[in-house]
Amino acid sequence: MATQAFDWALVRSFLAVLDAGSLMGAARRLGAQQPTLSRHIAELEAQLGAPLFERTGRGVTPTAAAVAIADAARQMEAGAEQLAMRLAGRRDATSGSVRITTSQVAASYLMPPVLAALQQAEPGIQVELVASNQISNLLRREADIALRMVRPAQSTLVARKLAELPIGAAAHQGYLQRHGTPRKPQELLQHRLIGYDRDETIERGFARLGLVLPREAFALRTDDQVAYGRLVASGAGIGFVALYNIAHWPGVVPLLPMLQIPPLPCWLAVHREIRGSKVVRRVYDFLAEAIPRELARTALT
Repeated sequence: MATQAFDWALVRSFLAVLDAGSLMGAARRLGAQQPTLSRHIAELEAQLGAPLFERTGRGVTPTAAAVAIADAARQMEAGAEQLAMRLAGRRDATSGSVRITTSQVAASYLMPPVLAALQQAEPGIQVELVASNQISNLLRREADIALRMVRPAQSTLVARKLAELPIGAAAHQGYLQRHGTPRKPQELLQHRLIGYDRDETIERGFARLGLVLPREAFALRTDDQVAYGRLVASGAGIGFVALYNIAHWPGVVPLLPMLQIPPLPCWLAVHREIRGSKVVRRVYDFLAEAIPRELARTALT
């Protein structure tokens, strides 16, 4: 049986009458004529082969058929609104240049597929990606949009929290085959650990968990986040990383899920004075939707 193709105008009128409870109220809400809405309802009823409303005094009451199709009609409404917003975004922002800054790790692993999708959606927008761990460059106007793992505290910035990034221990299967797999956090001291050089974040984190790991417990140390990840991916030892990165490192697996390492918040920020730019706003909105989707795609299952 062929699927019935409904005219969106008929469905829109149906929802307006359903929500207003009368043809007159729906006409006011839509800025339409009451006879037009009455005709739309009649056409939809003819297509469905069932009455949708019963007249009750000055208003109408939905029938069982109306209640049955209400959810599907609202899904159509949501889809139409989303399509309208996307079309408006394409009309308003088709060209221009936007400078985005984020950490070296996010620039290397998270952003490339997101920016590839942006280029497909908005080929007229030029993107400059700044891979920097300095969080001040947005304030100095060295970038238009920033993706950071700390919440911006400055009142001149508008920020949106996109996600919480799980952090965990990980190692390459080749390393684990050679040295065994730790089953308890205390067994980490028996392994080759990868840590930071001057940054004491990992040591402080384990101290809060009641596990003392001195600097000497880390056989390899670097403050370069990209190099750190490559060491883990190469089987040099056990490291502590944002788990979304594992999807980009074949053979690397998560370890010790009982470790309660606080997640990293992921914030998207823009300066108040430039958020009114159509091209900046378009890119900001695109990233706000695409980054959580990419994180969900690379999440561990």
